[in-house]
Amino acid sequence: MSQQHPQHDPHQPGRGGPQSPGGFPPPPKRKVGRFIGLGCAGIIGLFLLLAVAIAITGTGGGDDESGSSADPTPAASSPKGERPAAAGDPSDATKSEARTGKPKEKKVVTFKVWGTAPAGTLGPLDITYGSDSDTRKGTFANGSFEATLPLDGDAMYYNVTAQLQGSGDINCSVTVDGHTEKAHASGGYNICNAQANAGILGGWD
Repeated sequence: MSQQHPQHDPHQPGRGGPQSPGGFPPPPKRKVGRFIGLGCAGIIGLFLLLAVAIAITGTGGGDDESGSSADPTPAASSPKGERPAAAGDPSDATKSEARTGKPKEKKVVTFKVWGTAPAGTLGPLDITYGSDSDTRKGTFANGSFEATLPLDGDAMYYNVTAQLQGSGDINCSVTVDGHTEKAHASGGYNICNAQANAGILGGWD
């Protein structure tokens, strides 16, 4: 008996999977996504390598510049045998005054008269003050008088005098370099006289 073999329809799917209309298998699919991904990764890696190379080059240059820009001049040291001046050293204050050009504070002599001194027939209270080489006139107002003069190292004395004009009670004083001399007068035409004299060995008394 002859056996009949079934005929396969080329249009029907078989064990080999779908075929093209011409009977040939379909061409394999290209993995486009994988190649695109690998291309992007390569470009990113290239940029990272360039950035690392630039950073290394810049760091090396900075080290050279910092080394070359250091000041080779050694720090100035004080001469042998001399100590640095302390912050409160008087010589520093003197040098500072010389730099700023400000003159030293000058000492002054202070003259004072205070109390009750009514004006008389000859006028108000008569006040004179000064030194052996400089005498001035003062005015008593509102129960007091005060004046100052620069201290002269050559002066032999400083004094203040105040004479009453018939009545009253007054005090007077002169202060020279921290030393004060005082006097008092009361009634009539009495005179209040305070005087500070230059000492033989310096100072005032």
